[in-house]
Amino acid sequence: MGKVVLVTGVARQLGGRFVRRVQHDPGVDRVIAVDAVAPEHDLGDARFVRADIRQSALARILAEHAVDTVVHLDVSGKALGAGGRTTVKETNVIGTMQLLGACQKSPSVRRLVVKSSTSVYGSASRDPAVFTETTPPKSLPSGGFAKDAVEVEGYVRGFARRRPDVAVCVLRFANILGPRPDSPLADYLALPVLPTVFGYDPRLQFVHEDDVVDVLGIAAGEPRRGTLNSGTFNIAGDGVLLLSQCSRRLGKPTVPVPLPAVTWVGSALRTIGMTDFSPEQIRLLTHGRVVSTVQMRETLGFRPAFTTAETFAEYARSHGPGLLPPQTVGRAVDRLAELPLPGGAGPRERGAGAVETTDGAR
Repeated sequence: MGKVVLVTGVARQLGGRFVRRVQHDPGVDRVIAVDAVAPEHDLGDARFVRADIRQSALARILAEHAVDTVVHLDVSGKALGAGGRTTVKETNVIGTMQLLGACQKSPSVRRLVVKSSTSVYGSASRDPAVFTETTPPKSLPSGGFAKDAVEVEGYVRGFARRRPDVAVCVLRFANILGPRPDSPLADYLALPVLPTVFGYDPRLQFVHEDDVVDVLGIAAGEPRRGTLNSGTFNIAGDGVLLLSQCSRRLGKPTVPVPLPAVTWVGSALRTIGMTDFSPEQIRLLTHGRVVSTVQMRETLGFRPAFTTAETFAEYARSHGPGLLPPQTVGRAVDRLAELPLPGGAGPRERGAGAVETTDGAR
């Protein structure tokens, strides 16, 4: 008898892709796909069960199908359909509590995989250059999806203590991008003009949708020789990009906004429904965030197929050109960089913290 895998959040593209992938693994016998919303995409041979994880039906589902592996993907920063922030928070936090309670009572459950986010580290001016899995945040997230992720991980740690016989894997994903991303940051990058925080050029990391599906498969399976897929792991593509590099590669102009006015701009964008420019996203676009992926490679044994730059290139190609050709934007920025600074100083030199990629973009 093969494994029985239950996957939550299958109405989202990422959940649907993982369901279609995992059912082809030779060790998997059945896949139970759970969501409160019927998916619009194909789930292959998986059995779809329409259930709200905020309710108590999960215990019955786990027992009825003798589920031994649970992959919890219904943790997101963006609502499906007409749901708002309240619905998202309830699904993230209360839904996770209900799911963990059901898993705790189920004697058949032997493995739990939880989708989390590097946003648990927050974004602050005193942050270290690189976060490891054990680095405590300088400033805990005070709201939004980042706070949800912190609470979710706290409940997962409690579950791991109560059920030491269950292998628990928490994957902290960097910003997920690709041809069909579904995140507030992707909505921000889709704006025709990108509002930025005046005086700041944050470092960003991305992980490709394909790599997300692949690493979920590794986490849900038996550990390969010489690896361990239990614990907490940062998941991101190699390298970093500055926000200015992202805007140039998209061919989109930026509008620097003084920090005190950014909150007002974010509220205006939320009001007209263009993007969820939340306080946590404002902090990310101010201070950035970079995480170490050493444990991902050496312990989990996963090497992403896409770097951060390649992931962003895939996103840029799938969304077409911006208002300005990227080459034109690049040449204009280069010419500005060569202008002398006020007071007779020479051209601005690259600072010690600047990031340079293989194609020479600044």
